[in-house]
Amino acid sequence: MRPRLVLAVFIVLALAATVGLAACGGSGANMDRTTTATETAAQVPPDAARPGGPKSKGKLGLKKIGDFEHPVYLAGAPGYPRLLFIVEQEGRVVVLNDGKRAGRPFLDIRSLVNYDGAERGLLSIAFPPDYRESGRFYVYFVNKGGSIEIDEFHRQSPTRAAPKSRRTVITIPHPDNANHNGGQMQFLGEDLYFGTGDGGAGGDPPNNAQNKNVLLGKLLRIDPVPADGKPYTVPASNPFVGGGGRPEIYSYGLRNPFRFSFDSVTNPQEPRIAIGDVGQNKFEEIDYTTVAGARGANFGWDAIEGFHRYEEEDSGTPDPGGTTKPILAYPHSRDGSCSVIGGYVVADPSLPSLYKRYVYADYCEGQLRALAPHLRRASGDHKLGLAVASPTSFGEDDAHRLYVASQGGPVYRLVQR
Repeated sequence: MRPRLVLAVFIVLALAATVGLAACGGSGANMDRTTTATETAAQVPPDAARPGGPKSKGKLGLKKIGDFEHPVYLAGAPGYPRLLFIVEQEGRVVVLNDGKRAGRPFLDIRSLVNYDGAERGLLSIAFPPDYRESGRFYVYFVNKGGSIEIDEFHRQSPTRAAPKSRRTVITIPHPDNANHNGGQMQFLGEDLYFGTGDGGAGGDPPNNAQNKNVLLGKLLRIDPVPADGKPYTVPASNPFVGGGGRPEIYSYGLRNPFRFSFDSVTNPQEPRIAIGDVGQNKFEEIDYTTVAGARGANFGWDAIEGFHRYEEEDSGTPDPGGTTKPILAYPHSRDGSCSVIGGYVVADPSLPSLYKRYVYADYCEGQLRALAPHLRRASGDHKLGLAVASPTSFGEDDAHRLYVASQGGPVYRLVQR
């Protein structure tokens, strides 16, 4: 946990009597910025028009869809366009059906989840492409022992999971610290990708992120379906299947990739990945490369923070060379920022001014921002004129509509009028 943020946590707890998610290297900040209107709007900046498309003079807005208990993620389910699943950090998944909240949670695993009011808890949910047929889905959480765990469940009905169907897929020891748990899962085809934090503390003292024999500080890829008596299998094309590291590893050198997403709209023949990797004390970074290019990629931590050598503390890690650089790194001096909240490359045609733009935020700033993602550097990074108090995550439904969650409870959908 960042020392400069520790005091902010206790101030927030005392004044607001609410718990903040650090989503990152520290806990809670600027929690007093609240959004009281059901819908807010902002004029779209001229450079936000879709490249090659007509410029839009419409306004972007945030349409509130409901209030929840510490929402940290949301997702749609393939084959169920009317449903939206909201992950509450304490251990529940709430489902909305045509915007109306179901009478009881889709899933309640609070008895399994280690929720500490900071970075631990239930952190995401993922549905495979065949969800309508298979009924299986996956949740990522920190268990009572402090380890990262992914479990499989099956649905009982479209709005209700079958609790007794639980099966543990993978458990990753996270023994020493409560922070840097990662938390994101995404399917690309049948393969499940998920990001893990480096194990916490400052500067990654054990050098987990660079250690290819440890699953912390990594982007991992598995096939979560059991086979041959094993709870999951590893795709043969993973970079270290033949040796040199754990076969589950797809990329390494990450500090806390709390949120990442796939971009299949910029170039459908060449999917890309965008990772919001939370920095230490100076810089936040957004990594963006092709999925093929991420295979075996070293994103540099704990030798590099952003574009710079990490020298705040003696990490003991020399520059390994050949690292994959971010397309954007911004300093903590920017509007009091602290922790990047990675978002999505917009695929929703009802948001023409943002189409093919990457939308993201920072937990402490609260400002929603957009940029044009390129494989080498981003361009056109700007504020959207919309703010959400303590944003924890973006998410998409089955129609690629874009949402953002606030730690304080509200969840909004981005709209254009």
